[in-house]
Amino acid sequence: MKVGVFSAILSGLPLEKALAHIAGLGCDSVELGTGAYPGDAHCKPAELLVSKPKRDRFVGTLASSGLELSSLSCHGNPLHPDRKIAQAHHKVFENTVKLAGELGVPVVTTFSGCPGDHAGAKFPNWVTCPWPPDFLEVLEWQWDKVAIPYWKKQAALAKSHGVKIAFEAHPGFLVYNPETLLRMREACGPVIGANFDPSHFFWQGIDPVKAVRALSGAIHHVHAKDTGLYPVNADVNGYLDTKHYADEKNRSWIFRTVGYGHGPEFWCDFVSTLRLCGYDGTLSMEHEDSLMSPSEGLRKGVEFLKSVVIREKEGKVTWA
Repeated sequence: MKVGVFSAILSGLPLEKALAHIAGLGCDSVELGTGAYPGDAHCKPAELLVSKPKRDRFVGTLASSGLELSSLSCHGNPLHPDRKIAQAHHKVFENTVKLAGELGVPVVTTFSGCPGDHAGAKFPNWVTCPWPPDFLEVLEWQWDKVAIPYWKKQAALAKSHGVKIAFEAHPGFLVYNPETLLRMREACGPVIGANFDPSHFFWQGIDPVKAVRALSGAIHHVHAKDTGLYPVNADVNGYLDTKHYADEKNRSWIFRTVGYGHGPEFWCDFVSTLRLCGYDGTLSMEHEDSLMSPSEGLRKGVEFLKSVVIREKEGKVTWA
């Protein structure tokens, strides 16, 4: 198992300095954003695809850092009802897949997206309950008329370039748990799998270790990110929480650096179960902890992850 970092948190640094910072932490790999929500500060597929000299310099910069490129991230919403947003995110995805194929990067990480509730909608509509019955009609339309036809085409594109698509299950999008991910995979083929991020499962009441088992053989990439749960707030208002992420004191949960939401017992079982279920790739740390600076959060998180990987290799774990 390798330890890496998703470089979006270092987007204020040029690529060379970001890579040097990550390598200096003792990491093995890096995941780079290519546009849409993560931005393209460190990798611009549209430019690299049309210029071999730029592509060669990019590859040389990566090689000099000693870091392996675990994934290209184009997390976006190509199903967005606003056609300008949808087309922009689709183009980023398409270029990212093509660049991944050129560079030999095995995985593109992204979101499944979420459409509106009809063809003329302005905003995405994430359905979370089956009643009143018109919600189920919306959901059926979203899957059968929009999402599955779109992702079947993109799966074929990815396959033609030797690349896998890894959906990050995330509330707000059609794929948000193991069941919905497997539904998309069944409809569109095994090119589609998971970018497994346990932080999005904790506050949904999902056990990430059991979710790994449910997705055995379908995990293409992993994000290492934690979530702190706060029953003092959740016991009153539940874990569905729309308060701003900066309102940490009053939220029911917040994202944390790995080890600050759940301790070694969870993370050791998580890593062991990933290996047991066929995944032995990168743990790409995604830092979104609002209580720590990027420097502090990355340092503490990477140190923790490396200690977990060492403990797991030495067998000092409890198997899930």
